[in-house]
Amino acid sequence: MWRRVKRRFGIAAPRLSVRLHMPWYLRWSMLVPFVIGTLGLAWWAYGSGLELAGFHRSEAEQELVQLRERVEVLGVENENLKSQLVQYERMVQIEQSSNQETAKQLKTLSDENISLQEDLAFFQNLTAVRGKEGELAVHRLKLERDRMPGEYRLRMLLVQGGQRAKEFSGSYQLVATVLEGGQRTTRLYPQDASGNAQFQLGFKYYQRVEKSLQLPPGAELESVQVRIFEQGAREPKLRQNVNLS
Repeated sequence: MWRRVKRRFGIAAPRLSVRLHMPWYLRWSMLVPFVIGTLGLAWWAYGSGLELAGFHRSEAEQELVQLRERVEVLGVENENLKSQLVQYERMVQIEQSSNQETAKQLKTLSDENISLQEDLAFFQNLTAVRGKEGELAVHRLKLERDRMPGEYRLRMLLVQGGQRAKEFSGSYQLVATVLEGGQRTTRLYPQDASGNAQFQLGFKYYQRVEKSLQLPPGAELESVQVRIFEQGAREPKLRQNVNLS
């Protein structure tokens, strides 16, 4: 016991140190200005470095504002240009449609003009044809492709000569030469199992005939022979061939 007391309060006892106690708010009041000053110094150094490097914040902000305003102006101009472009496209479409319609009308009028010229030439020669009493002739015989694949159209004008021609009553047949599968075959129109069917005719001076022919896929029409029959006759009165034009 005595040894313990001696060690605690004797010469060998540990030294006692006395320190001045400072409240925390005083410490913070001294530390905060230092931190603020350090941050301000750093910010000033940063700004000075940018200025030395040629970068001015106020000028950059002003340029940024100007660029934003420019972008807005360009956006408005872009929308206006788009609207104008749509209007011009509609105008071009309308004009193209009008041009196409005009071209169609022009082609139709041209075809009608050609047909009228042919009719005029025919009627001018009709008097000479009538000089032969009762003679039957085929004029303007044409064979052309139609719009749909495998369709063909035949046109002809039947004329009976003479000033006092009687009414012609009869019929006609079409014998088509067809190339199918590398072989030539013939087809009779109208198509009938008995082979006796015929297209009827009845006219005094002339009659226009227009007939559409339909072939199966892969078949190619080469030519057609027109056979004209008088009523009750078994042999044709007139035969005439026409090739595909």
